[in-house]
Amino acid sequence: MTTSATPTAATDAPQDAKRVLLAAPRGYCAGVDRAVVTVEKALELYGPPVYVRKEIVHNKHVVTTLEKRGAIFVEETDEVPEGATVVFSAHGVAPIVHEEAKALSLKTIDATCPLVTKVHREAVRFADDDFDILLIGHEGHEEVVGTSGEAPEHITLVEGPDDVANVEVRDPDKVVWLSQTTLSVDETMETVRRLRDKFPRLQDPPSDDICYATQNRQLAVKQMAKDCDLMIVVGSRNSSNSVRLVEVAIEHGSRDGHLVDYADEIDEAWLDGVRTVGVTSGASVPEILVRGVLDFLAERGYGDPQPVTAAEESLLFALPKELRRDLKAAGMSDQMKHDAGALGDASQLH
Repeated sequence: MTTSATPTAATDAPQDAKRVLLAAPRGYCAGVDRAVVTVEKALELYGPPVYVRKEIVHNKHVVTTLEKRGAIFVEETDEVPEGATVVFSAHGVAPIVHEEAKALSLKTIDATCPLVTKVHREAVRFADDDFDILLIGHEGHEEVVGTSGEAPEHITLVEGPDDVANVEVRDPDKVVWLSQTTLSVDETMETVRRLRDKFPRLQDPPSDDICYATQNRQLAVKQMAKDCDLMIVVGSRNSSNSVRLVEVAIEHGSRDGHLVDYADEIDEAWLDGVRTVGVTSGASVPEILVRGVLDFLAERGYGDPQPVTAAEESLLFALPKELRRDLKAAGMSDQMKHDAGALGDASQLH
């Protein structure tokens, strides 16, 4: 569950002191936590190798760490040996992928984020009612591919506000919009506004498709950005929500902003003349990577991080039912843990 909180930031540092503003919330969301723990528990229960279709989440460090533990990441289902165990990533898959897995007699564990599953169900429901579905998202993103596969004849991809002019529908009285869960809130709302100008009877999804974690992380950055000379976002370049955080920071007043996987990717030149650095991380980033950035900044004279809190998060998702069943049969715990830990030792990163 997410509850709003009054934004807070410490302000007692000397006027000329170097400081760090640290966003809260940041890092792992409930869906990512669930997906990463799913692979960890599957390796513990079944033993390696456990195959994972696509990256379990879009983070280089997480994927590399799980590979070292015995996970094998593949691009397509037919790369998994017949009868093996395969985990579907947090981004979701199209129905045809389930059919491919069944044909190969694979043991499947579906780690799709429940918030993505919600969008899939909305797509099926509106397609069954013969609506044209305008899916706002990025072409080729795994989440978009999976959602589109639920009702390909009914779904049209809309990549952003500038794409609206090209959109055509069969019946402007039966059209609804859905979205990828990790988009920029502001850009998505602008896309919806333009779509509604073109199709006044456009229907909204039953509930907000952009996930709570994406919105909260963007909100924290918006509140920090005007006070930051530099925003450092920890996250991988194929992570949509992480990329959006850099864009949001610059749009809302940060003089500069960069995305890094590890602290050693920070260019010392970025810090020239910088008094206030903002730090946050995407929803697929373990906290250990943020700690590495904070240590890097501390070594260069930046003071203790001052929190900027935009919301409190307490949501946890249960592990996939098929994995919980097998864990219970083996007498093993199926309890979740927040931020699968750290996935390593901060002193040995990268």
